[in-house]
Amino acid sequence: MTMGSRSAKTIHYILVSLVSLAMIYPVLWMISSSLKDGTEVFSTASSLIPHNPQWQNYPEGWKGFAGISFATFFKNSLLVVIISTIGSVLSSTLIAYGFARIRFFGRKFWFVCMMLTMMLPPEIVMIPQYILFNKMGFLNTYLPLILPTFFGTPFFVFLIMQFIRSIPRDLEEAALIDGCTRFSAFVRILVPMIVPAMVTCAIFSFYWRWEEFIGPLIYLQDPKKYTVSLAIKMFSDPDAVSNWGAMFAMSVASLIPVLVVFFIFQRYVVEGITTGGLKG
Repeated sequence: MTMGSRSAKTIHYILVSLVSLAMIYPVLWMISSSLKDGTEVFSTASSLIPHNPQWQNYPEGWKGFAGISFATFFKNSLLVVIISTIGSVLSSTLIAYGFARIRFFGRKFWFVCMMLTMMLPPEIVMIPQYILFNKMGFLNTYLPLILPTFFGTPFFVFLIMQFIRSIPRDLEEAALIDGCTRFSAFVRILVPMIVPAMVTCAIFSFYWRWEEFIGPLIYLQDPKKYTVSLAIKMFSDPDAVSNWGAMFAMSVASLIPVLVVFFIFQRYVVEGITTGGLKG
């Protein structure tokens, strides 16, 4: 290795390390703040090393509030996230198969309409959805957070559809000739081949639903039904003393499910996105 290539490689590593540090700094600051008391969080905000680590912030935060422990909020979030993810991935897969393989009248028109919904800000449909769910009597339940996911997610439909298009039609046609129905060919032939795309969508859905704040804030009224994102906000009280240490401690704890899911399924993310961008 020449001197010039060594210098270039050293500079590359330094730049990558600096960029990585800048990206991970907010997480490090949050972890550091979870070990500080309320006054130290902002008085020594630039320091990542607590002067007197407050380990009791974690058990104190886990106790929750109003007699409701944080285990309840984790259970609520997992319930909403798991059911929503299953509904979103399954419905999006079926819709994507219809657009990719079945020829029907107005297919291009409906596909364009679906893609246009991706450009709509969520605030536009927030009020009509609230009125609709209110008339259906779904307020203070998880149905407004779960039910819409069973009608497909446009981004997932597009991603899975591109993945399906990269698979030759001959495989399905051979199964149809052998006596399989279209649905059976879809389940037995296509689904095992599009698992990376489905897992990628599941990971994205898990992230989006886990961190969702506006939906639970609008539809949930009973504190026992709060999700993690909404419960964390309850530690901040503008009219009283905010428990910043406990809030940051539970924020760190809320990252654990996200990190576990990512490290277990990270290889599917790259494979699903790269392959989903190809066209057959």
